Amino acid sequence: MRRSVTENVLVNTHLVTDAHCAEYIIQRGKGWVCEIDNEIVGFSIVDLTGNNVWALFLKPEFEKQGIGRKLHDIMLDWYFEQTQTTLWLSTSPNTRAAYFYKKAGWQVAGLYDEDEVKFEMTYKNWHKKTLKV
Repeated sequence: MRRSVTENVLVNTHLVTDAHCAEYIIQRGKGWVCEIDNEIVGFSIVDLTGNNVWALFLKPEFEKQGIGRKLHDIMLDWYFEQTQTTLWLSTSPNTRAAYFYKKAGWQVAGLYDEDEVKFEMTYKNWHKKTLKV
């Protein structure tokens, strides 16, 4: 599923192995999947150790149906039930993902490496946002 995306394409599949995914889900944080007709169409993983969103991906044909937002919201609710530490993520600038995070209330916190933008979500901002919904 991770290799089916059109943005943030994983070029070197050895960089993210099944062992890495298991570590992030079992030891470092938690993960969620969306399954439709016995097919995984999206997933998210949050890293409680590193305080970051490790993954949030959908198959392209399932975008714009609210699935990504639901995975996002469940993940952030769980994360902020565990800690009040600011959560961060990075993604390529000027992408659908960057727009998605801005719309979800994430704040730009600068650059990450040389080619990605870093976003942050504070406990206070997440709870302020969810109280309005």
